[in-house]
Amino acid sequence: MHHLAIKAAAAAILVGAGTGAMSGSDKPDIPRDVLNPMVGGQAMLTDANIYDNASKSPEHTRLVAAIKVSGLETLLKDKGPYTIFAPTDAAFAALPAGDKAALSDPAKKREAARDVRYLIVPGQFDSQSLLKLINEKGGEAKLKTIEGGTITAMLNGPTNIVLMDERGHVADISVYDVYQSNGVMQVVDRALLPR
Repeated sequence: MHHLAIKAAAAAILVGAGTGAMSGSDKPDIPRDVLNPMVGGQAMLTDANIYDNASKSPEHTRLVAAIKVSGLETLLKDKGPYTIFAPTDAAFAALPAGDKAALSDPAKKREAARDVRYLIVPGQFDSQSLLKLINEKGGEAKLKTIEGGTITAMLNGPTNIVLMDERGHVADISVYDVYQSNGVMQVVDRALLPR
């Protein structure tokens, strides 16, 4: 019986323990009882903004460098709400050489800004609101990024949400529902890129 309770708790965490919904209000809807998952062994605070939490994560140094190169720190410190699909350093390392350079080379500010803006969606999309949207849209939800592109969210199994970029590459959400003062971060295992 004890193992069953542990499995049920793990399933609740996988799908997202919070019940925050997509919101267009000034303050994102963060569940009162939420305890953010750690990212790279680092605590993520619900009262910190997306940029500050990402800066603390040892798994997001390349993302933070790309945010700096692209000049998007102010946006990710703003009130939002935003959802960021945050690739880990390992996800960036797996990119082809040309794409890596665009995300970290100060001379390629325009390309870096386009690629980082593609990872950001207006509104707060936690796992519960993503699951609801996927089900409402018949299995695939199209999310419009602030760059103007589309990320497709769909299910791989009953509760595992996967994301597909415009190039057809698929990423898993490896850490769900990291709530921020201005939205939510979904940690992904592959860098999603615009067409």
